[in-house]
Amino acid sequence: MYKLIAFDAYGTLFDVYSVGQLADELFPGHGQALVLMWRERQIEYTRLVTMSDPNPAGSKYYLSFWDLTVRSLRYVCKRMHLNLSSESENRLMSQYAKLTAFDDGETVLKTIKDRGLATAILSNGDREMLAKVVDSSGLKPYLDKLVTIEEVRLFKTAPQAYELLLKAFPVQKKEILFVSSNAWDALAAKWYGFDVFWVNRLGHPFEEIGDQPDYQGASLSEVLKAL
Repeated sequence: MYKLIAFDAYGTLFDVYSVGQLADELFPGHGQALVLMWRERQIEYTRLVTMSDPNPAGSKYYLSFWDLTVRSLRYVCKRMHLNLSSESENRLMSQYAKLTAFDDGETVLKTIKDRGLATAILSNGDREMLAKVVDSSGLKPYLDKLVTIEEVRLFKTAPQAYELLLKAFPVQKKEILFVSSNAWDALAAKWYGFDVFWVNRLGHPFEEIGDQPDYQGASLSEVLKAL
């Protein structure tokens, strides 16, 4: 049924909250709150950049995902009245470049490849950022392509971001299964026309707008059931 299984990266294959231990080491008692607010501000910045100039040629406000991640960290530390030194910033960003992969990711990707299906990441991350985290996680052998929105300079949930998969692979929409743990991402991919698997690790309700995902499960391993 499917020829390509495409995964979101941050939050889906890689745990964006795995920097929490280091954050709590640097800012005792504040690590969890910091990483939660950091992620929220990071995504908010991507939306501001895209919505403020949704030009098909790319937003004039575009900054790389790495730059937005740095700036969102600085904002959150100011908001929480935490003194972010250059050394602490470098350590946190270095850790972000090597986020922990979820335990079942390698097995799932390997199984998909063994079945003769193409695999990809479609991410807001810039190419260098993605390459580092994929290399450090050991997932590189199981991914055919890293597809990044930096080519269109519009972040997800812009339709142009999802269209990149059709440009990168000789497939039709109906031949793609898109996998994301972010409900907003799953919703937008469904609106674009992909079949969608929502990885609902926390047992949250899905969004109250749009169609329900085609499949959902509590882990990446359950993606295999959809195939």
